[in-house]
Amino acid sequence: MEKNKAAGYAKSLLIGICIGILVKIFILDILVVSGSSMEPTLKDGQKILVNRLAYGLAKPFGSSLMFSWNQPEENEIIVFLYNGRHVVKRCAAVENTLLEYSTESSYTLRIKDKEYPLTELQYNLLKETRFVPEGTVLVIGDNHSNSIDSRTYGFVPRRNILGRIRGR
Repeated sequence: MEKNKAAGYAKSLLIGICIGILVKIFILDILVVSGSSMEPTLKDGQKILVNRLAYGLAKPFGSSLMFSWNQPEENEIIVFLYNGRHVVKRCAAVENTLLEYSTESSYTLRIKDKEYPLTELQYNLLKETRFVPEGTVLVIGDNHSNSIDSRTYGFVPRRNILGRIRGR
C-alpha cells in the first residue's frame, strides 16, 4: 500500500512539473530585468511577469511565433528575442508609423508627439527609413540615453516578439 502511495505522489509531482513547464513556455513567464535601459519604469534586478499569449503562440524553445493573433501597440512594454537573449523595451512605433528626423540642434527622431535623441551613427542608420517597415516594430528603452535599442540595431520583427509585460 505504501508503494502505491509513493508512486501516486511521484506521478502527481511529475504531472505538476510538466504543467509548470508548459505554462512557462506558452502562457506566463517570470523574467528578471538586467540593466538600466528601462528605468525608471523597470529597475535592474526587478522581476516581471510576461504574458506570452498576448500576441500569439510561441514555438517551444524557438525564437518566433507559431501562430499570431495580435500585434503590439505603441507604448506597450514587450519582450522579444535579440541575439538569443530576452530583451525588454517599450514599443515606440508599429508598422507604417511615420518617422521624422531632425539635425537642427542635435540629432533627433520624432514619432508623433514624442522626440528621442539620436547619436550621429544612429541617425545615419535610420535616416533613410520614413516609415516603420511592415511586420516590424521600433522599440526604445525608457532610459533613452542609456539604452541600446532599435535606434542602434534596427527594427524588431513581430515574429520575434514573445510577449507583453503584465501590470504595466
